[in-house]
Amino acid sequence: MSADLLKLAARLEHIAPFHVMELAKHAAALERQGRHIIHMGIGEPDFTAPQPVIDAAARAMQDGRLQYTAATGLPELREAIAGHYRHVYGIEVAPSRIVVTAGASAALLLACAALVEKNTEVLMSDPSYPCNRHFVAAFDGQARMIACDAAQRFQLSAQQVDAHWSAKTRGVLLASPSNPTGTSVAPTELASIADVVRKRNGFVIVDEIYNDLRYDGTPFSAVSLGEDVIVINSFSKYFNMTGWRLGWLVVPDSLGPAIEKLAQNLFICASSIAQHAGLACFTPESRAIYEDRKAELRRRRDYIVPALESLGFHVPVMPDGAFYVYADCSALSDDADQLSRAMLEEAGVVMVPGLDFGVAAPRRYLRISYATSMENLEEAIRRLRGFFAR
Repeated sequence: MSADLLKLAARLEHIAPFHVMELAKHAAALERQGRHIIHMGIGEPDFTAPQPVIDAAARAMQDGRLQYTAATGLPELREAIAGHYRHVYGIEVAPSRIVVTAGASAALLLACAALVEKNTEVLMSDPSYPCNRHFVAAFDGQARMIACDAAQRFQLSAQQVDAHWSAKTRGVLLASPSNPTGTSVAPTELASIADVVRKRNGFVIVDEIYNDLRYDGTPFSAVSLGEDVIVINSFSKYFNMTGWRLGWLVVPDSLGPAIEKLAQNLFICASSIAQHAGLACFTPESRAIYEDRKAELRRRRDYIVPALESLGFHVPVMPDGAFYVYADCSALSDDADQLSRAMLEEAGVVMVPGLDFGVAAPRRYLRISYATSMENLEEAIRRLRGFFAR
């Protein structure tokens, strides 16, 4: 049979291309031509894993600790993650409720595999991270996107969840802090959302991969809202281990056997080397490094927001976490996609249009990542000032 005649699964019709990556490919082509490009598009910290984590990985390899682990992860890593919740958030979590995964993507995949049924809906905010709705589509569910404006910090409210819940609704998937907006759901609002969903016997999944990168307010995790709230986290962002593919789930004890069964069949386990390295993330030495880096990201946020506004962008909501700004560019252009391409071609600066993140106002906003050096941020603003002057 010719490969051209292979029939693709119908679910692929609901999975759109990722414009962020397409823009990144175009930027890479310009770099191959000798252009210097400043990347403020892809959400990846410019920091890499600190030396204690690298050393832990090297020791694991030298000692031959390279075999499969349990599908739920190394027991000592699950205990260390539980200790993280105790140390940072004052929450007691049983290590048995923690499942170590091959990145947050695997955690979301496992959660959706366990909970999303064919032709059911999962409520999400618009804007939101596109891959999250595609995880739902992968299991023949449908993400129901609900427009959330700047007045509500681009986040779902309990009232909206209540109003949009239908006979087809299975649950809610939130991200706090969010990609692309860098905004969080207020703890009281998140608690209200959980209460609304409980009354309907649905599920709440909270993506907290940026939660340790909150710059404002008291530390908070949705884990504190009850055992029935499913929480996703990752070593990629705060812990600077993007390519290591390591994350975790916090699930109710009752869901543990189902998640373990799925993990055994779909992944076997997360990388053993990454897991042994991950243990070093929780030492006092590593914590001090991560907190210094977090302070640097906050310093970049406090620079880039007023700098963007000085160019004519409008930042309607100050981001309180992650490393993104969701900027309204309507005073500069009526098409964020065209503007992003022009800025790349003429100024050598990558910023991502809102096309990936929803349908409510995709051509009005740009997502801007400040996970690059202060030197690069300052140079980007200098270039853009000249670009807009022209």
